Amino acid sequence: MKRIVLFVMTNLAVVLVLGVVANLLGVNRFLTANGLNLGALLGFALIMGFGGAIISLLISKPMAKWTSGVRVIDQPQNMDEAWIVDTVRKFADKAGIGMPEVGIFEGAPNAFATGAFKNSALVAVSTGLLQGMTRDEIEAVIGHEVAHIANGDMVTMTLIQGVMNTFVVFISRVVGYAVDSFLRKNDEQSSGPGIGYYVTTIVLDIVLGFVAAIIVAWFSRQREFRADAGAAQLMGRKQPMMNALARLGGMTPGELPKSVAAMGIAGGIGQLFSTHPPIEERIAALQASGN
Repeated sequence: MKRIVLFVMTNLAVVLVLGVVANLLGVNRFLTANGLNLGALLGFALIMGFGGAIISLLISKPMAKWTSGVRVIDQPQNMDEAWIVDTVRKFADKAGIGMPEVGIFEGAPNAFATGAFKNSALVAVSTGLLQGMTRDEIEAVIGHEVAHIANGDMVTMTLIQGVMNTFVVFISRVVGYAVDSFLRKNDEQSSGPGIGYYVTTIVLDIVLGFVAAIIVAWFSRQREFRADAGAAQLMGRKQPMMNALARLGGMTPGELPKSVAAMGIAGGIGQLFSTHPPIEERIAALQASGN
């Protein structure tokens, strides 16, 4: 459970805040006062669903810097930092994207990429990764993160999360209205949503939110295979990426903040909620590839 994406949790939190604001402004009462208007509800759900996801995307880079304690390399302080910046630049040029910001954070072996736009992203690697891997392996990890950016994975995850959020908001309110109508079928004096609507909506927001998180995690796992293959393509050979994954399998990957966990090089041991496939599956996929 610790590896559920911070991105997912951040935008769900935003959706919750938007939901509270909507309740305070009386939007829910307006939708249910004279019968549920499905068209209006769908519009409301789209705003709520994609609003949370888009806001999360736009704040992803500053949030990542803050939560991970990333030190951006403005001017390399030593040859290692200069090599990291040069490696990111080489891969960014090859991938056809703008030069990302490059940063280092303290911690056990891990790395991540984040940002709302391909041409203004962030690639960060941990001190543990730099100390525990060979240069070929570090280069492969950096290639993996640049591939995430080049593939547009941050935007893709935003769209998927937005669809899932919309589904959660829409279905929970339709069911909530149905439950509330059933409980109050003999009450002709009251208007607007009752306790049945609010309780059902809250419960379904939570339950369906977990279902949505499982679906988003599945998409995230597929995205990891593409980023591994992208790293192999950027390097022109797959062995360094396979070696990096094998080494990560023998390490204790650093626990990333949930906001950037989905964009990291290594995931947790989770199953349905895991944002990364097992290391063994990723190596096998590379072995079977044509690179």
